[in-house]
Amino acid sequence: MWFEKQREYCKLINMVNIDQSQLYKTQISLTEWFEMVTHEKTDLLRLEDNDKRERLAVLNQIINLPFDKPTQFPASVLANPSPGFRKFLKTRGEELCALRLIPADPSLPKLRMRGLSIKKAMKWFRQQNINPKFYKADFIPHGDKQKQSTILIVNKHGIFGEIIKGGHYQLTQGFYDQGEPITFAFDFKKLAISQPHPEYEKYLKKLFKMLKVADSLKRQLLQKKLQAKFYQNYLAGYFETVDTQEYGLWFTDYNRILDKLYDNYFPRFPTVTSSTKMIKGQVASHGKVTGKVKIILSHQLNGAFLEESEILVCDMTTPDYVPLMKKALAIVTDFGGILSHAAIISRELGKPCLTATKISTQILKNGDIIEVDTSTASITVLKKLSFHH
Repeated sequence: MWFEKQREYCKLINMVNIDQSQLYKTQISLTEWFEMVTHEKTDLLRLEDNDKRERLAVLNQIINLPFDKPTQFPASVLANPSPGFRKFLKTRGEELCALRLIPADPSLPKLRMRGLSIKKAMKWFRQQNINPKFYKADFIPHGDKQKQSTILIVNKHGIFGEIIKGGHYQLTQGFYDQGEPITFAFDFKKLAISQPHPEYEKYLKKLFKMLKVADSLKRQLLQKKLQAKFYQNYLAGYFETVDTQEYGLWFTDYNRILDKLYDNYFPRFPTVTSSTKMIKGQVASHGKVTGKVKIILSHQLNGAFLEESEILVCDMTTPDYVPLMKKALAIVTDFGGILSHAAIISRELGKPCLTATKISTQILKNGDIIEVDTSTASITVLKKLSFHH
């Protein structure tokens, strides 16, 4: 009965005990995650990310896909304002924005901030240690009242992803403050969803319709301009969207590489047999292993050590966890989703990974022997140390 008592206790406490104001400051882009694991496609992914709004502009032109269209300037114009930029600053300076400083040379770092007014973003710009002549500046409208956000992948199996109330950062970074993400999967025939939600189901079908290009001439044009691929007339790729009260629905990313990392992946919604020694989660990376639990929470990272026979159990994975993720037999987290940056990296490391278990760090203890089985999206406790209560 130990498991049932702990599970009831965890329902009563506030599971989000992370200092999110500090955590946001530590988050990095997905490209930087790939750099940390020395992924072979890092350079291609960096270039793909830098040019995403140019691709979205082409989609907008050909299939009318809505996107967060930026106002662009050479960064040198920000350093030495031209009359045109002064006018932009005067007329739109109080608007909220995201500012991306994108290098002409993809080996240089991309810099970004979000949520400040354009005038205040200029103060941030002047604090950056860059040579402006090597950068362009994208001022992107920022909606502060975010209704829902999604990440979705279109591949040969169908369309799958996650949707959540509020800001998009919750999905990419793997922690959430406006409710949990809901997972969905559409096999080009039927939509499956991890939790019943009629409003979201209707919304997702609208997104799918936007990505279906029935006109063969338009498909040919996208193939020519973007080397686009299609499955059953749906545009293949990795997509991010955000819906705000100020601007409505926007696509904010279209990536032609990330979806290929999921060629052999499609989420399942297995029914797990009820057990007093079983924990359920979301499958981020497939596999089945048995090993010893090692719990390392965010505040315990300094000096943390992990044996290769141990399973990393944590509240959520941040960039500081990468050395431990490389050594871990498997990865289990309380928070996060199947398409968070950390989940994508787990797949590339070839590590079985279950996210969003909610209670693993509360239920499991160091030294427990557990089985992580992604075919049932579950963790089974095989052996507990005798001094556990």
